[in-house]
Amino acid sequence: MKKMKLNLFDYRLPRQLIAQSPAKPRDSSRLLVYNRKTKKVIHDHFYNIGKYLKASDVLVLNNSKVFPARLWGRKSTGGKMDVFLLKKIKGKIWEILIGGKARRVGLEIKFPKGLKCQIIKKLPAGIWQVRFNFSGRRFDNIMSKIGSTPTPPYIKQKSNLKDYQTVYAQKTGSVAAPTAGFHFTKSLMAKLKKKGVQFEYVTLHIGYGTFQPVKVSEIEKHKMHPEFVEVDEDAIKRLMEAKRRDRRIVAVGTTSVRVLESVYRLQTTDYGKKGFHGWINTFIYPGYRFKFVDAMITNFHLPKSTLLMLVSAFLQSRGQARPPCFATRSGRGTSATRGVRVIKKIYQQAIKKKYRFYSFGDAMLIV
Repeated sequence: MKKMKLNLFDYRLPRQLIAQSPAKPRDSSRLLVYNRKTKKVIHDHFYNIGKYLKASDVLVLNNSKVFPARLWGRKSTGGKMDVFLLKKIKGKIWEILIGGKARRVGLEIKFPKGLKCQIIKKLPAGIWQVRFNFSGRRFDNIMSKIGSTPTPPYIKQKSNLKDYQTVYAQKTGSVAAPTAGFHFTKSLMAKLKKKGVQFEYVTLHIGYGTFQPVKVSEIEKHKMHPEFVEVDEDAIKRLMEAKRRDRRIVAVGTTSVRVLESVYRLQTTDYGKKGFHGWINTFIYPGYRFKFVDAMITNFHLPKSTLLMLVSAFLQSRGQARPPCFATRSGRGTSATRGVRVIKKIYQQAIKKKYRFYSFGDAMLIV
């Protein structure tokens, strides 16, 4: 079986098309609509997205909230230490990345406002486990004062946390935002609800892995960084009922897609009977057969990224997702690369029409 090469997902983007700040108002961003059946492309603005949604549609959004995960501290000798919080293990124990020299077990790092941590374990992939002196609300309050938002490296101008947050963010835990949701305003959401569109929320706390490039030449060998997911029982039941009624499930962002596809696969016959709380590392790339998501809203993604691979896989499929199908991959060859060819054609149109790319960029709706 022929392997898919990373270079297949490369493309050239003029630097000036990398958005440095969100559109104001947010729903004034541009919207490219692509129909997989007719292959038709429509150019519009996000505030008109209601034109392309049905009253029976179910919008699924990731309500994870970004927290200021980057800290600057000093070791006892005075040397600076750059600390990036990855995930909370329990209580005062966290997994972190540490910049700077002389990192070792036992080292104490001090931060402003009396916060400090001690390295207690070295883990693979450059990750360290530490114990802070505070936890809970006190820790959160200090972080809100001294932490900074780890925006992607291609955003050169300083962004505040409000800009790098969706208007519906609720559950704190992400180091990066689910950026497809940036285009929604409260007034637009109210308008869509009035139309009859159903809103459902899932939670995927985006980890540091979202900033890490794919480093293998054959994409099948790539391993996704695990991320924590929560979907409550009632939401699962409503989603399953909507699917049974043949209503269209519209995922907002690649994180929502991965949650819906992962939770359905993991729950199998128990799906809808209980909520899901746990870790996933689902990697979706061309050849994947979608089981639950029928349409998606997404941004324009980086070359060679797992997000671009997921969108390529979605463009490869042409019909409505069918839950009874549990096969995870279809055959390779022409069908597996069709989505890659389609996404490159769409992106070339977007570049020609000067759409804004990446986190703060414009949006695409795939139906």
